[in-house]
Amino acid sequence: MAYTVLARKYRSQTFDDVIGQDPIAQTLKNAIKIGRVAHAYLFTGTRGVGKTTMARILAKSLNCLKTDGPTTEPCCKCDSCVAINAGDDIDVIEIDGASNNGVEEVRRLRENAIYRPARARFKIYIIDEVHMLSTSAFNALLKTLEEPPDHVKFIFATTEPNKVIPTIQSRCQRFDFNNIPAAKITEQLKTILRQEKIKYDEDLLPPLAKMANGSMRDGLSLLDRLISAGAETLNSSLLEEFLGCPNSEKIWNLIAKIGDSSASGTLVAIEDLIGSGVGEVQIVDSLIEYMRDLMVVKSAGNTSEILILTAEQRKRAGELAGKFDIAALVYNITALEKLRWAVKNSDTPRPLLEASLLRFALSEHFLNIDQLLSQLQAAPAGAVKKKLTTVEAPARTAEKTAEPQFDEHPESRPFPGDIESIKNNWQNILKVIGGKLGPGIGGLLSSAVPAEFENGVLTVRFSTAAPIYKRICESNGRLEQIESLLSEQLSVPLKLKLETAPDRPEQGEPGQPPKTPVKKRNDIANDPGVKTILMGLDATITGVEEDR
Repeated sequence: MAYTVLARKYRSQTFDDVIGQDPIAQTLKNAIKIGRVAHAYLFTGTRGVGKTTMARILAKSLNCLKTDGPTTEPCCKCDSCVAINAGDDIDVIEIDGASNNGVEEVRRLRENAIYRPARARFKIYIIDEVHMLSTSAFNALLKTLEEPPDHVKFIFATTEPNKVIPTIQSRCQRFDFNNIPAAKITEQLKTILRQEKIKYDEDLLPPLAKMANGSMRDGLSLLDRLISAGAETLNSSLLEEFLGCPNSEKIWNLIAKIGDSSASGTLVAIEDLIGSGVGEVQIVDSLIEYMRDLMVVKSAGNTSEILILTAEQRKRAGELAGKFDIAALVYNITALEKLRWAVKNSDTPRPLLEASLLRFALSEHFLNIDQLLSQLQAAPAGAVKKKLTTVEAPARTAEKTAEPQFDEHPESRPFPGDIESIKNNWQNILKVIGGKLGPGIGGLLSSAVPAEFENGVLTVRFSTAAPIYKRICESNGRLEQIESLLSEQLSVPLKLKLETAPDRPEQGEPGQPPKTPVKKRNDIANDPGVKTILMGLDATITGVEEDR
C-alpha cells in the first residue's frame, strides 16, 4: 500500500479538527446553522494554514448525504464526503488557478455552472491560488460571481490577496487565516508522534515547530523528513544533521561567551558553529531568535507563555539572561537584523560576522540615559565607564564654586525679573543646576538659550540639532526639578517651557557654503550635550547617522 504523508494522513476532517483558525471555523458553522451561507468566499493566508482544508470541510458540510440539509458535522463516511476528501467529487470541482488561469478556462466554468449537481445539493468550485488568474479571466468571472445560480458556491484560496482585483474581492466574503502559533504546532506534532508510536525527545519539538514558520503543513513535512531518517528515537541532533538547523547548545555557548565579554571565546564558538557546516546567515538568524527569547525572559520572566521552550531550555535562558540587560539585547537584535543583509550579500561574510559579534562582546553592557545621568551626578567626571556596575557611588561632598550673581542663597540678592538678566547670567545658572542636579542635566541645558520670560513662564529654546536633549529634559520628572531650582535661584515662582528653534535652511547663514559631512560631524562632536555623554561613558564617536 502506498505511503500517505503525514500532512495528508492527519488533515482536519471537520470544523472542530481545524487547528489555529477557531474564529473562522465558528463563523462558518454559525452561517450553516442559520442558513446564511454566502455564494462566494475568499480564504487568504500563508501556505499550509488550512485554507484548502477549510474549503473541503465547508463543501462536505454543505453536501453531506447523511443529513437532509447542510450540517456543521459532516459524517466523513458517505460517498460525497469520501469523494471530497479524495479531491475527485463530481460536484465539488477543485481548480488550480496557476495552471488554469486563462479566459477560456473561466468561460468553460461558466458554461458548466448552469447545470445542476449530479447527486449533491450544491455544485461547489474551489479555486486554489486564485490570484494567478489573468485580468481577462477575472473579468469573465465577474457576472457569474455576482449572480450565480442558486445551486453554485465559489470558494477561492490565495496566498496573495493583494493580487486579486477589488471587483472580485467585493463580491466575496473574505476570511484571513492566521499563522498557526508554534505552541499549537508543537502540541499537534506531539499528538501525531504518539499516534504513530514514535519515540522522541522533548527538546526536539519546539525548534521544529519554530522552523515551520506558522505553517502546519510545513511542520508535518519536516517531521516526515526526520522520521525517514530511521532513528529509533527522534532527538534534536537530527535537526542539525538532516534539516541544517544549528546546534542549540553551540548557539547558547556563543551567546554565553558574548555575555562574558570573552573575545577569544566568541571567536572559538563561531569557529565551532561554522566547522559543523552552519552558514553565517544561519548563525545570525539563530542569534536573533535566541536573543529574542532572552529579551522575553528579561521582560516577562522565564515562565512566560510566549516562550516556546522546554523546561530545561527555560532554565538555561534564565541563566544566560542574567549576563545581559534589556537595552543590550534590544540593540543586539536590531544590529543583527541589519547584519543579516550585509552578511548575505558580502563576499567575506565570516570576517564581517566575527567583527560584529566581537563588537557585542567587547562593548559591555549599555547604559540608558537615566542611568548615565544618575551616575554622572553621583561620581566625578570620568568615573563612569561603559561597564554598568552595581557598586554604590561614593557620597558626594559639596563643592562650592564662585558664582558671580547666583548661589545657593538667592534670598540675599533681589532678582531684576527680566529676560536680559537671565541671559547674562545663564552660564552661572547652569553651573548651579549642574551642581545640584548633576553635570548631565547642566550639559544638556548648555545647548539651549533663554528666549522669553513673560507672565511667569520662562521659554528656553534648544537648537534644531538637539531635539533629543529637549525630550530628555522633559522626561522622568526632570522638568519639574529644573523649574523648582530655577524658582529658587531667581526668587520667583516660574514655569519652564522648552522649545526647539525654528528650522533653518541646510546651507546655513546667507553667503556661507553648505555644511560638509566633516563639518557636520565636528559640530555634533562639539555639542555640549554630546560631549557630556562622551565624557561620562569615556567613549568615542564611531559613526553618525542622520535622522531624516
